Amino acid sequence: MLRHFVSSESKIAGLVGTQTRPHRSYHSKKGVWGYRPVAKRVFEVAEEAKLARNSQGNVYRWVEAFRQHGHKLAAVNPISIKEPNSESSELQELNPAFYGLQTQQAVRTANLLSAPAASSGGSQNVQNVAQLEQLLRDIYCGSAASAEFAYIEDTEEREWLARNFETLNEHQLQSTERCEIAELLIKSQAWDNFMALKFPTVKRYSGEGAESMLAFFWQLLRDSVQANVEHVVLAMPHRGRTSLQAAMFNMRPAKVFRKLSGTSEFADNVEAMSDVITHFHVSEQLQVLGKSINFSMIRNPSHLEAANPVAMGKTRSKQQTRGEGAFDNATTAQPFGQHVVNVILHGDAAFAGQGINQECLNMAYVPHFEVGGSVHLIVNNQVGFTTPADRGRSSAYSSDLAKSIQAPVFHVNGDDPEAVARITNLAFRYQREFRKDIFIDMNCFRRWGHNEVDDPTFTNPLIYKIIHQRQSVPDLYADRLATEGVLSKDEAKQLREKYMAHLGEELALAPTYVPPPSFFEKQWAGLTSAPANELTYWDTGLDYGLLHWIGQQSVAYPEDFSVHPHLLKTHIQGRLKKLEAGNKIDWATAEALAIGSLMYQGHNVRISGEDVGRGTFSHRHAMLVDQKTNEMYIPLNHIEGGNGGKLELAHSILSEEAVLAFEYGMAIDNPQNLIIWEAQFGDFANGAQIIIDTFIVSGETKWMDSNALVMLLPHGYDGVASEHSSCRIERFLQLCDSKETSPDGDGVNVHVVNPTTPAQYYHVLRRQLARNFRKPLVVIAPKTLLRLSAATSTHEDFQPGSMFHNVLGDNTVQPEQVRKVILCSGKHYYNLVEERQKREAHDTAIVRLESLCPFPVQELQAQLAQYGNVQSFIWSQEEHRNMGAWTFVRPRFENLIGQQLKYCGRSEAPTPATGIGKVHKQEAAEVVAAPFEV
Repeated sequence: MLRHFVSSESKIAGLVGTQTRPHRSYHSKKGVWGYRPVAKRVFEVAEEAKLARNSQGNVYRWVEAFRQHGHKLAAVNPISIKEPNSESSELQELNPAFYGLQTQQAVRTANLLSAPAASSGGSQNVQNVAQLEQLLRDIYCGSAASAEFAYIEDTEEREWLARNFETLNEHQLQSTERCEIAELLIKSQAWDNFMALKFPTVKRYSGEGAESMLAFFWQLLRDSVQANVEHVVLAMPHRGRTSLQAAMFNMRPAKVFRKLSGTSEFADNVEAMSDVITHFHVSEQLQVLGKSINFSMIRNPSHLEAANPVAMGKTRSKQQTRGEGAFDNATTAQPFGQHVVNVILHGDAAFAGQGINQECLNMAYVPHFEVGGSVHLIVNNQVGFTTPADRGRSSAYSSDLAKSIQAPVFHVNGDDPEAVARITNLAFRYQREFRKDIFIDMNCFRRWGHNEVDDPTFTNPLIYKIIHQRQSVPDLYADRLATEGVLSKDEAKQLREKYMAHLGEELALAPTYVPPPSFFEKQWAGLTSAPANELTYWDTGLDYGLLHWIGQQSVAYPEDFSVHPHLLKTHIQGRLKKLEAGNKIDWATAEALAIGSLMYQGHNVRISGEDVGRGTFSHRHAMLVDQKTNEMYIPLNHIEGGNGGKLELAHSILSEEAVLAFEYGMAIDNPQNLIIWEAQFGDFANGAQIIIDTFIVSGETKWMDSNALVMLLPHGYDGVASEHSSCRIERFLQLCDSKETSPDGDGVNVHVVNPTTPAQYYHVLRRQLARNFRKPLVVIAPKTLLRLSAATSTHEDFQPGSMFHNVLGDNTVQPEQVRKVILCSGKHYYNLVEERQKREAHDTAIVRLESLCPFPVQELQAQLAQYGNVQSFIWSQEEHRNMGAWTFVRPRFENLIGQQLKYCGRSEAPTPATGIGKVHKQEAAEVVAAPFEV
């Protein structure tokens, strides 16, 4: 049955009163790129609703009580081992006597209840309290589905949910549709049976017990194409993943079977370390109801729920590409999610237990992170690893976190795939209507243990006694359809045998199957893998006349705009003077020139992080705020001419893991946009280590997913103790696949730079999009250098023919006089230069490693070759010996340069920096003096 969608149902009567939707001003009534206020919704109340509810106040309170508490009595758990609770089996709030109502008392339910049997013309018209009670119990306390939405503050939403949930059973499936669902469930079961037969020792994390999730996707895709959705982006964990992909999303079973034979899922000529079958993904154009829809599944690591914000980011990127929401050119912004919808599957224990979910929900409606509401399905198999549900959380339901953003929750019995389909339709219609998150809690089970070779009866004997004695979900549904004469047992058997035969054919083909290319296609066409054995150099300079103009535009503002007086003097007028002089160009100006020039060339740029508009150290001020009106203004977005690139400044929630994952999701989707994440302090990246480890530094070698994400990590020992000093350079270098005994090429998995001049920073940002390949970039970003007069650049450093230099030599010394070479990286260089001047150490050269990874052997050799009289090479760093770049640089220098390297820096320590001011000053003096005294 086709279900048609309308743009709004807001005219339907609701509760007494008029309500406006919550409205965000976000420093702007006009809006900025990536955010524009959406028109307020006003909910009008029908007069007949007011009269009916006021005249039967107690009856209406009773109906509302079922909407609030009915779910507590619903029997939607197909494997419950709990005895009925005498205290909760009859809640006093659901007893009509609690409201002074008598059993045979007459009631009029019009405008109180939306169920067909409550209407005046229904064949089962409700006439008294007893009949109404039975109807309310059937709706809200049944065995197929229940609902939670009474906590939602918005009246219009509550009314919409009550009305549509109470009429849920009006949406009955046709016989052909029921057969389609049955076929999918049969295929899913056949896949798991085939895998168990042919690969009995493989941990496949099957979906057995949760097969009704295929009914969810069946309905979701049908609803999506009818609503003119063009793309669905999905994040889901490993359980049931392969059966879903094979049964619904066109994944060739031969790909899985090839992998299980010990071969890569990629073609033999692809250099990738690959991943396990339960992390496979699909990106397909599907045909549903005669229409095309793109479907892409986010690649997932084994860290549960980590893929969710990645999917959100990828969804928003696709929305930006299509000009949705605040990315369109319309005068009045439309809501996000018009053509691209985000869908997230959760495990019950993981959703309740993993903090990244709270972060994702907290981002759901934040400007610059909103995606128009996500559709969530919790596959609630009621046990996490081996932990039963009552020990896996403190809340009543695994879905209770959804209440933090007032998202509705539908609890549905996984034994009833048709109920799952109906609830999915309702959830999707809610998402379309309100563009908010919606949750389906599908109560089901896990037939085997945590994996198929695990025995769950060790710790969960009672629940698995029930599971092992019961029929499978596909068999139950097939029997139901056979009983009702919809699908005979022979027809069901034929469907199974046909699919098993197909799997057998695919298994036979597996040894010769060659996986088709799955990367550098569509929007990635024209790009390639980075060269494995070569460092490439890219001219990223531009005519200074253009850059001068871009710099001026970066601080331009309307005449009627009230600028902060301090910014007017130091930021705006100061920048204009530096640009005019063409020297003393500071860090923030160089960044503005890089970003503005990329925008001029047609690239969009996004900077995300905590208060990135001004920057952690109040240096950027890419966003100005009117001191009288609070209105935001982003000067670079008003540049005239060029190819129309835009800057999105995404002020993030106080989160690292979900926000960084969101930015990664944007970066893997569109290679022509520059995505930058700035940590407030470098070591705050610790909170996002899962994303760094499993996506950013390993995504390309596992999945062939390239990206140009930039991480800005402020670093430097300035006396602010442990948590504000180090970005943990050593951790990022340890994650690099740079070799100690042979020169690196650009093909290393992640590039790590520690630039010491604004021009170097400018070039490395522009290089991200200039190259014909994409690599994630870690920038060891400065703090004190942002305003250090010595750390500035001149206009010549930006001219055509200029580029990022992996090594900066020392042109202040006479090469033949040099007896000692100090190698260093980052802001420590300026402290060493100052110390050399004090000591008048003219025999000492200071060479900067601007790129740590890839390790620049050739450039370093070229710089050192001019010093023919050197007696010692020293590595100087301000970090402790067990931190910083020392353990990375030393073996490469000694193996590839062929010289011994001495260490000068702080000694080993368990924490990055002291919190004692006197000790810090003493250490800072010693660490700078030591290289000159060795």
